[in-house]
Amino acid sequence: MGKKILIVDDEADIREILAFNLSAAGYETLEAGTAESALIQIRKGMELDLILLDVMLPGMSGFKLADTLRKTDECNIPIIFLTARNEENDLLTGFSAGGDDYISKPFSVNEVLARVKAVLKRSSKSETVPSNIIIEGISIDTVNSTVTIDGEPVPFSRKEYDILYLLASNRGKTFSRSDFLRELWKDTPYVLDRTVDVHIARIRSKLGPYRNLLGNRAGYGYSIEDSE
Repeated sequence: MGKKILIVDDEADIREILAFNLSAAGYETLEAGTAESALIQIRKGMELDLILLDVMLPGMSGFKLADTLRKTDECNIPIIFLTARNEENDLLTGFSAGGDDYISKPFSVNEVLARVKAVLKRSSKSETVPSNIIIEGISIDTVNSTVTIDGEPVPFSRKEYDILYLLASNRGKTFSRSDFLRELWKDTPYVLDRTVDVHIARIRSKLGPYRNLLGNRAGYGYSIEDSE
């Protein structure tokens, strides 16, 4: 069975087009016309590999749904936003809500398939990494892509986890904004430097008493090191 993708869009014709083409590409698809119905499906324990999520939905918006999911056990499901809005603030809002990519309408089916493939590839688990990375009270479970702080689970979006993992697995190495964009957003050329800063700020807030381990060298970039 292929990867399972939930399509959330209030336009039935868009859902139909996406479902047909994703199914033809070997994916299993499910559909929801509202964020509320999508949330019900997800909370039934459905295992998903990715969500294609429209932003402008009746009732709860796509941004709100993403933010809600990031605060629950479903926080690691990759999300690609689908929207006709593409201004800088909208992009930052989407990534701040935990989005992994952002496709503007109208879009080509080939573009969607390429973005889906790229996001799923980035979110797949490597078999060569250690099962746990521990830095003081921060524990990163690389098998389940989860993070605990002093033994307590803390929800991280997929992109937040990827940034933290990149820093933690290269302890002491400084990564510039360009490094992050090249490593984690290479298939999303329109992402801005500010997007990295938004994610770093969210990660710091979640690290609690260990927030200062994520340092910033002005003019150079970010790194994680043990405290002295």
